[in-house]
Amino acid sequence: MKIIFKPLPFAVTLLFLTVVGHAQKPDAGAEIALNKYGRLLHLIDKYYIDTVNQQQIIEKAIVSTLKTLDPHSYYISKDEYNAMTEPLEGNFEGIGIEFNILEDTLIVVSPLSGGPSEKVGLMSSDRIIKVDGKNIANINLTIEKVHSLLRGPKGSLITVTIKRGSSITDYEIVRDKIPINSLDAAYEVKPGLAYLKLSRFAKSSINEIEDAFAKFKTPKSLILDLRGNGGGYMNIASALADQFFGRGKLLVYTEGRFFPTQKEISTDYGLFKNGGLVVLIDEASASASEIVSGAIQDQDRGIIIGRRSFGKGLVQSQFPMGDGSAVRLTIARYHTPSGRAIQSPYEKGNTEQYYKNLSNRVSAEAFSADSIVFPDSLKYSTLVNNRVVYGGGGIMPDIYVPLDTSKYSKYSGNLNRKNIVSQFISAFIDKDRKSLQEKYKTFDKFKQSFVVSAGLFNEMVAFGEKKGVPADEEGIKISGTFIRQYMKALIARNLFDFSAYFEIINEGDHTYEKAVEVLDNWDKYRKEYLKEK
Repeated sequence: MKIIFKPLPFAVTLLFLTVVGHAQKPDAGAEIALNKYGRLLHLIDKYYIDTVNQQQIIEKAIVSTLKTLDPHSYYISKDEYNAMTEPLEGNFEGIGIEFNILEDTLIVVSPLSGGPSEKVGLMSSDRIIKVDGKNIANINLTIEKVHSLLRGPKGSLITVTIKRGSSITDYEIVRDKIPINSLDAAYEVKPGLAYLKLSRFAKSSINEIEDAFAKFKTPKSLILDLRGNGGGYMNIASALADQFFGRGKLLVYTEGRFFPTQKEISTDYGLFKNGGLVVLIDEASASASEIVSGAIQDQDRGIIIGRRSFGKGLVQSQFPMGDGSAVRLTIARYHTPSGRAIQSPYEKGNTEQYYKNLSNRVSAEAFSADSIVFPDSLKYSTLVNNRVVYGGGGIMPDIYVPLDTSKYSKYSGNLNRKNIVSQFISAFIDKDRKSLQEKYKTFDKFKQSFVVSAGLFNEMVAFGEKKGVPADEEGIKISGTFIRQYMKALIARNLFDFSAYFEIINEGDHTYEKAVEVLDNWDKYRKEYLKEK
């Protein structure tokens, strides 16, 4: 199985003022180099045979320079800046809808609660056919085009033309700030056992988690799912780790050439200082996710389950370049409480090889922990129970769970690549939403009684054939049960929310089920894995 890595999100510190405070005058060598490069640009501008775009030359030079450093320092152009920071800032400005594009038609899945569209009366299944009088039906819509049409500055007015049944109506909407949630799911697995799925460490993450806890009935155990979470703000990672400790525990510390050691210590304000705790990680859990899981492991607070994490232990700070662009520059390394540096090895100037090595590592580790070997030089001890843990490349879980491919086939892969199931469910919901909502007024009723019928499944298969994915009996035999589960989860997501999706899709997930087993037998497992007496 080939696993391809792409650069993951970053861990950004809030050390910018410190960075400025430690700024030093360039040494003589740096000044000579700057003057030399400026001289070159002047010569090109005055004497080169053709007209050149100096801005492009400078940007390429910046990119090339950063490539000679580490794999996580990089340049962000002015055009890329907003798109890259938006998910971590936690909001954007627009009309506040979740949408689907179905057969080149923009359909409202649901207006966001409290948002501008809900306030004027937009409803699920509304079709947006015009924006500010301009037809947008059948123009090869993409997500990017929809964003460009609907988003805009807070307070600006937009007129959307809605087709609802046979009626067509114009709605005037005043754009506003729209929150982006980072907590994908929060639900009770059973009485006393709560589940949180965090997709990134954004500005709003702690508030979202606090709101979720307020709805729980005093959980005795918690599953924190950080699988696929590529990171985010470092201060949010520290704040989340703080939720699981009392006062005085070291959570993480950073060190850099221009920075003294900076330690983050826990406070008394944790939401879940006691009780069984399991953290789920995988090969895509990086950066801030590793700070949290590393603190919990090193302080013997909980059990880590899954596969070895990515291994990003470098801290970036963002520096504006004066024209709307920015540089994210590595300024420090972070260490888990035991002193581990978990950055995967890299060779300066060879980012391509770095990701290739990671891909090879993960492919080798996906199905067996036997291939994972740590040298004794990377051995550390946890701070409470003196368990052995290792640095040098990610967080190794206490309980390893291999990648489960038993449900997957070439057929399911083709459906996934062409987004067939999601498209089919969008059309199904668009047609039958009202009757489904009347039949399943609560998620509990839906979860217990809704079944993907043979007829509905066969309709999806036929839909796939029309879209270029031929039916495959052997593939259906292997993957049919999971495909039905995925269909049910997508329907739940459309009728209810993301938590409903995960509550269904987690059923049969080996890592998730192991977490439930561990917490159901917490006294046994904490003695075995945390070495508690």
